[in-house]
Amino acid sequence: MKYYLPTVALFAAAFQIGNAGEITGKVSLKGTPKAEIPIDLGPTCGPLNPNKVSTRHYVTSKDGGLANVFVYLKDAKAAPATGEGPLLDQVGCMYEPYVMGVTTGQKFKVKNSDATLHNVHNTPKVAGNPEKNIGQALKGQVNEFSFPNQEILMRFKCDVHPWMFAYVGVVEHPYFAVTDKDGNFKITGVPDGKYTVVAYHLKTHGANPGLTQSVEVKGAAKQDFTVEIP
Repeated sequence: MKYYLPTVALFAAAFQIGNAGEITGKVSLKGTPKAEIPIDLGPTCGPLNPNKVSTRHYVTSKDGGLANVFVYLKDAKAAPATGEGPLLDQVGCMYEPYVMGVTTGQKFKVKNSDATLHNVHNTPKVAGNPEKNIGQALKGQVNEFSFPNQEILMRFKCDVHPWMFAYVGVVEHPYFAVTDKDGNFKITGVPDGKYTVVAYHLKTHGANPGLTQSVEVKGAAKQDFTVEIP
């Protein structure tokens, strides 16, 4: 026996699919930043990471694209978390990724992939977001985190290795992205409508709210940003 969706149901499904769009763009850096500071990993972490590492204040591509910018919709409707958030890893005595995002209430894991002691210490500034300081002595150890309130950006650090930092954007909805190594971003699944897009770069904007632009999504929209070195 065959079953058929009523016409109204088919129209509703098509409407929902048709109204899920995306916002793409690129964040570029204007100006010449100071040279990044080399990090001495020391006798314990040095053998775990053969690469030369440095601070990640301004990570740019050859054409000026700026990485690690947190881009999100300021006025999108709150939506519950779906699925588990991305993994925050400690590997080679560095946090990877340096910047990432989760939704409020979404569970995500922080892992120690190194054969040395780390500790995971988040330092929230928004009331109601819990602070934790968890030792991870074993390679492969994983601990779970989640936060109830929006916070852009929350710092994670390792008190054992003072150069280790990561930053997590906690947003009330899933409409956010982090620019890649070339400065590009894509926010998917965005319902049609008018929004304010925020591009927040930690080193440039600090306590300031970041750059904002108005955008209208009708299936797709494009919005670029230029970050100026203060």
